[in-house]
Amino acid sequence: MKAIMVMFDSLNRRYLPPYGNTWVKAPNFQRLAERSVVFDNAYVGSMPCMPARREHHTGRYNFLHRSWGPLEPFDDSMPEILRQHGIYTHLVSDHYHYWEDGGCTYHQRYTTWSIVRGQEGDHWKAVVGETDPLNADLRAQDRVNRRYLTREELQPQSITFAEALEFLETNHAADHWFLQIETFDPHEPFFTQPHYKDLYPDDYQGPDFDWPYYRRVTEPEEVIERCCHNYAALVTMCDRNLGRLLEAMDRYDLWKDTLLIVNTDHGFLLGEHGWWAKCVMPFYNEIAHIPLFIWDPRSGRAGARVRSLVQTIDLAPTLLDFFGISPTPDMQGIPLREVIARDAPVREAGLFGIFGGHVNVTDGRYVYMRGPVGNNEPLNEYTLMPTHMRHLFTPEELRPATMAPPFTFTKGVPVMRIPAVTPENRDLLVRELETMLFDLQEDPYQERPLQNEAVERRMIAHLVRLMRTNDAPPEQYERLGLDPSLGE
Repeated sequence: MKAIMVMFDSLNRRYLPPYGNTWVKAPNFQRLAERSVVFDNAYVGSMPCMPARREHHTGRYNFLHRSWGPLEPFDDSMPEILRQHGIYTHLVSDHYHYWEDGGCTYHQRYTTWSIVRGQEGDHWKAVVGETDPLNADLRAQDRVNRRYLTREELQPQSITFAEALEFLETNHAADHWFLQIETFDPHEPFFTQPHYKDLYPDDYQGPDFDWPYYRRVTEPEEVIERCCHNYAALVTMCDRNLGRLLEAMDRYDLWKDTLLIVNTDHGFLLGEHGWWAKCVMPFYNEIAHIPLFIWDPRSGRAGARVRSLVQTIDLAPTLLDFFGISPTPDMQGIPLREVIARDAPVREAGLFGIFGGHVNVTDGRYVYMRGPVGNNEPLNEYTLMPTHMRHLFTPEELRPATMAPPFTFTKGVPVMRIPAVTPENRDLLVRELETMLFDLQEDPYQERPLQNEAVERRMIAHLVRLMRTNDAPPEQYERLGLDPSLGE
């Protein structure tokens, strides 16, 4: 048995033909849909990049206890478990956050891994004087990196897929392996070559715009359109490389015994709801409702769609189950074998969110976004790995830390309780994080918040139940104004 997981970063499902898009050129995603099962109700769990990847390893939510950070000593790791059971695991990725302090424990869980450099602000090429050594200016570094990415075959995405295809050429006849292919694209900046951009012409004459800030949209319509076209061009490049992989599946006859998962960590707002990007705004469905395609040779089901509610936490149990390994007791996700085979439901509702933001819950019909009361406090980080995205916690942050008793998932290990750093944009966060309820059946684009006390009570009951199951810290209920005993 063999398995491949292809992960694109920040892939908005509404830009894909299998999910109804009619203008983005992505024929290989359509081809994939015809060879796999398409999930119509797949949702994120923990956001953004590394919290989502922690779910890919552990099969459990982590955003109620921790912001961006490494795998913890007590975490279960799906690729490591596979390796311990004799399955060869290989990661090839240009997702440069793996090589920073906040992602430093993930890639070592694989048997082997391949690093591809040069995405976004990756500290890659050195031109003294072009970047400030005291200020990690991602945009300045990106300007340097782009000088070396003058052809499609030199772009990190292309190299990532080339190395993945090399793995398949070398190992397709072997058995018992798992290949994880991750590209940072189509994450911003939406940089690609002219022949892709030419597929999406417009009349815009100003400076090119392919990297929006995480904030409300202030740009005029023609700039928004140009940004969307640049994103679409990068999706088309992703589609081309997906096609290269599908051709390899055909060439080596891998469909007969190889599980294929194609997914993303989250979506991206491209002007919808008046916002760019993610993280600082409510997690509308452009971010939270994600594309997911799975081919499972055990059922052989293809060209089908399923409606059951699934989440990122289900991927680790699904991969373990494919190799005949039971999920660990701490995994909250559920193997998707029966969803794929016959659309068998695996959950009533699912949580999703970001540390310190909304705590959201959906049952597939409704989305309930629970915002904080007051000033969004108290809020603590629980960790034994005190790093932020790109740097360690400072001594000033750590001085007020105390030891907290073990949680149910820390395997008897106490953890540090560290008061969360107040973000500079907290006032914006609190102002934007109002509680909202949406009926996706009647309002699929989430334009009209619903007022329905009965539905809200039911969604709150789901929310509290799932928080208890996740052993949420007591202060999470306090900051959200919830009764932790509700529904007991």
